[in-house]
Amino acid sequence: MGMFDDVAGGLMKNLSSNEGGQNNLLESVSGLLSNSGGLSGLVENFKQKGLGDVVSSWISTGNNLPISAEQIQRVLGHPQVQQIADKLGVSTQDASGHIAEYLPQIIDKITPNGSMPAEDTLSQGLGFLKGKLFGS
Repeated sequence: MGMFDDVAGGLMKNLSSNEGGQNNLLESVSGLLSNSGGLSGLVENFKQKGLGDVVSSWISTGNNLPISAEQIQRVLGHPQVQQIADKLGVSTQDASGHIAEYLPQIIDKITPNGSMPAEDTLSQGLGFLKGKLFGS
């Protein structure tokens, strides 16, 4: 599962000032996927909001298109972003920024062959990230 090393390292580096923030962000991303109907549901939500090309770039084997914090808020909606912000102990803008930074990387890493993983593979990948971050 070495494909998650870069993402885990980035999470540790950028959230190290907020102890527990790494765990909360990872749990938030996992919850985001669960609340959206898995990865396929989240992808569909991006498509419905006019960002299908962006999320498709994260899944494909090419370069990832960037997404802004404002676009994340538009796709996820303020209540969901607020819930993540509350969990992280940051503003909604900061939470959106973290999601915008890491969600493309996470989706890219769990779709290494340019195709959607089985849901059990997704769960294993998120479990691996959590283990890399917290040694559990």
